[in-house]
Formats: sequence, C-alpha cells, structure tokens
Amino acid sequence: MMVRSKIAPALLLLSLAVCPTATIAGDKPMGVVELFTSQGCSSCPPADAVLADLAEEGDVIALAYHVDYWNYLGWKDTLASPENTARQKAYATTFERKSVYTPQAVLNGRDHVNGASRGHIDTTLSAMERDGRGLVVDVDVAHDDDTLVIDVGEGEGKAHVVLVVFDRETTVPIEAGENDGASYTYVNSVRELQIVGVWKGDAERITLPAMMIDDWVNRNGAILLQRMVNGRAPGAIIGAALIEPSARTD
Repeated sequence: MMVRSKIAPALLLLSLAVCPTATIAGDKPMGVVELFTSQGCSSCPPADAVLADLAEEGDVIALAYHVDYWNYLGWKDTLASPENTARQKAYATTFERKSVYTPQAVLNGRDHVNGASRGHIDTTLSAMERDGRGLVVDVDVAHDDDTLVIDVGEGEGKAHVVLVVFDRETTVPIEAGENDGASYTYVNSVRELQIVGVWKGDAERITLPAMMIDDWVNRNGAILLQRMVNGRAPGAIIGAALIEPSARTD
C-alpha cells in the first residue's frame, strides 16, 4: 500500500523509558533491516512474517516500525506511533521519494525494497556487504554493574549513536479494517529511539547509566551507528550491535 504525503525531514526522537541487566549478542550482524508496517495493511502480514524469520535466524538486526497513517481504514494499530511514521518520511527524504508505502524494508539505511520479498532483502544485503556498504565500523556493548558501555571502533566521517528499544513479541487480535478477524504475533516492534552520542571517526567509548536498561521484561535493545543526511534525515547505518536482556538473579 502507498500513501502520498508531504515530506517531513525529521529524525525519530523519543524519550527513553526506564527499562535489566543485559548480555550482548556475540556475533557481528550482517546488516540492519527496518520494516515499516501496519496492522491495518492487508499487504503487511507476509512482510511481518519475513521479519520474524530474520529476527529468529539472528544474522541481521531486524526492527519493525509500525506506522499510523493506515489507522483511518478502521483499525488503530496498537503498536504504531507518529514518531515511527516521521522516521519513514525522513527516509523518504533521504531516498528522494515523494511518497511512503507499506511494507517497506529499509536496508542499512541505504536502500529500500518490498518488505515481503525475502530474496530481494537477502541479495541486497549481500551486495552491500560485498561492496563495503555494510556494517563497516565495529560496535560493541557491555554491561558492568551500574554502567552500559558502548565501544565504537575507528572509521571515517561522523554518525549518531542511536539507542533503539523494542518489544520482543506482541500478539494482537485484529478486530476491524483490512485484516479484520486475524490475529498476528509481531516481533521487534520499536517503541523508543534516542540519540545517545555522536561519533566522529575516532574510537570512542560512551557510557550510560545501567538503570536505562533495567527492568526489561518483554524488551530488547540495539545500538545503531547512523550517518545523517543534510544534518536532519537518517542515512547509512555503518555499525550496529544488539542488546539482549539476561535473566534476573534477584
């Protein structure tokens, strides 16, 4: 589905909720897949399923941004936010598009494809990795008692260090709109996003209070190292790491 809209070149900025002691995923991800989707879009369930497969396989960081512009069809997406829509519109500015659509998969912040096309996603990510347009800067995250430590390696240029917080899994019965009567389980639905630092090419360590990731129950997080286009719109993602909650011991 496609919607025409005025382009609002805004980066999604949300307040960070007080969210556990964390362990960090060990392997470097191949890339970042950001799916823009909606519970009210009949074309989206196949893309939601593709994202769920990607998240389970664990080779990429898979994030779902539920948008709110299909709510008028009769069902209000329970995971959507205006901020998610603003991020997609900002990507439209980056890609020089006059419209946004669902399901749209943005790959490494560099290109977009139909989110239901697993083959297109895989081949595009492989080409990006081969051509040096993948995650070329190392990002590591560690948890040390009262501190969350983010280490970013050396590289070129500058980028924002972005903390993304998402729900791991949410089951939603749809009671109206194009998907009326269905029930879907959505994974990695983005709830919050915040810039926590600026990287300028040198190896850098950013420390955050551990309380920022305390008390996660159904949440995970990721760190994205993302360039900006004209200082405003999101651009290439050049590094990323996944944060996963560990079992509480208290």
